[in-house]
Amino acid sequence: MFPRAAPGTSRRVSTDPEIFDRALWRRRRDRALPRFAEHDFLFERMAADIEDRLDFVSRSFTRALDLGTADGRLARRLRARGIPTIACDPGFAAAKAAGGIQCDADRLPFADASFDLIVSVGLLDGINDLPGALALARRALKPDGLFLAAFCGAGTLGALRSGLLSGDGGPAAARIHPQIDVRAAGDLLSRAGFAMPVTDTDRVTVRYASPLTLMHDLRGMAATNRLRDRAPPLSRPDLAAVFAHAAGVADADGRIAERFDIVHLSGWAPADSQPRPARRGSGRVSLADALKPKSSE
Repeated sequence: MFPRAAPGTSRRVSTDPEIFDRALWRRRRDRALPRFAEHDFLFERMAADIEDRLDFVSRSFTRALDLGTADGRLARRLRARGIPTIACDPGFAAAKAAGGIQCDADRLPFADASFDLIVSVGLLDGINDLPGALALARRALKPDGLFLAAFCGAGTLGALRSGLLSGDGGPAAARIHPQIDVRAAGDLLSRAGFAMPVTDTDRVTVRYASPLTLMHDLRGMAATNRLRDRAPPLSRPDLAAVFAHAAGVADADGRIAERFDIVHLSGWAPADSQPRPARRGSGRVSLADALKPKSSE
């Protein structure tokens, strides 16, 4: 048995209409788990980057949350660093395999100030209430706790999206997920109450032999269409349009370059000990004077 959330502790902070099918995503994450390692290149890159960023933090952590654990590798690596870590995932099989808790990021069952480190890999791009999820993560952190996350943002799968749109634009619109750019991600961190928010991007280009190979990878990483109002499976005309577009943008060797733009987020739960910007008007030199050219002597 693995630990379950305490009854009555799950909080949802938004009642906006949901665009993603929660049950479908759970099933797809569980379906992908047995062969996830065959399609994990993006997850591994994000997880390794988060570990690298942790190496630059000159403090210790006493309790961490791995939010969206997938195959549990990042939770295991944090534990190997001596950090007690709780894993959670929308998928039942993933949560059980990691000895964790099944829950959604925008319905966290944890009490305020439960962790001093929260990490999340490849999850936040499919959350119905992302502002609420970030607010709950910030509340679950102790003062001066660290939040690190990575997910695929705006610009990802540009070739495939163009191929889908080159056919019948009606059904294609029901197959394309909304995407979050790095500036919007930074704004969301600030709105959620994080201190010292930082965002940046990492572009990964992968060359595929055909669109079907790409789609096979997406299925293997549980990244296929999970919109509530999604279109039916691709028809032959849809596939023909995708292949025709791919042929038009292929490299000389016939391969298609597809891009994945990884958005990295970091922020701290506010604490009195953190550095604060100087009070407005407290400077001793005006900006106008500082910008005046120096006279030559």
